[in-house]
Amino acid sequence: MAFQEIDVTKLTQNPFQLIGRDWALVTAGTPEKYNTMTVSWGNMGVMWNKNIVTAFIRPQRYTHEFLETGEFFTLSFYGEEMRKVLALCGKVSGRDVDKIAETGLNPVVNGEHIYFEQAKLVFFCKKIYRDHIRPEGFLADYIADSYPEKDYHDIYMGEILKAYIQE
Repeated sequence: MAFQEIDVTKLTQNPFQLIGRDWALVTAGTPEKYNTMTVSWGNMGVMWNKNIVTAFIRPQRYTHEFLETGEFFTLSFYGEEMRKVLALCGKVSGRDVDKIAETGLNPVVNGEHIYFEQAKLVFFCKKIYRDHIRPEGFLADYIADSYPEKDYHDIYMGEILKAYIQE
């Protein structure tokens, strides 16, 4: 199988399923040094007349360092057969474990973007906005329950430059 570029507006996948149930890997850095981690929170939509994705990353995560310093990131989605890999990539830190060697993921470098050949869908993104989740903005009490350590996520919005699908 090979990746084919697809117009992101032609995608038929359900974003709630992709992000919230199937999970994804966000990968940032350079071909020489990068990290990936599992995300299950995020958004897809249109902002400032651009097709965007939003990733929420806690500051203590190793991938956060790469998102902070880099201009680009990928968001990649996988089938159920990759559930154990995604679970591991969300559980262990790239500071302590070589996730690529541990999981058998096969990295692909395309310009400034790194993703994995096992993906079914990949978004190449350029960071266009960054902010912090602030507790004073919580309008529902239950939101604070997600932050017992008060380690609020940083918000990274990326313009989707390209989308690739593998079927």
